[in-house]
Amino acid sequence: MQVVLIIISVLLIAIVLLQSGKAENASDIISGGNSDLFSNRKERGGELFITRLTFCLGVLFFVICIIM
Repeated sequence: MQVVLIIISVLLIAIVLLQSGKAENASDIISGGNSDLFSNRKERGGELFITRLTFCLGVLFFVICIIM
């Protein structure tokens, strides 16, 4: 069970690093970028897959942590 948790942890870290940032420039990162906070941005293709994979890996991580 611990080996599975380590594998999921490494995959989760890698997938989070692959995600594209939502802020366009450095000032948006520092200030929070509230100008487009509630705008409708639809993810498509690979970005949607990575978002869903991140969610699934996160849920698996928490479930395994609770079980352990």
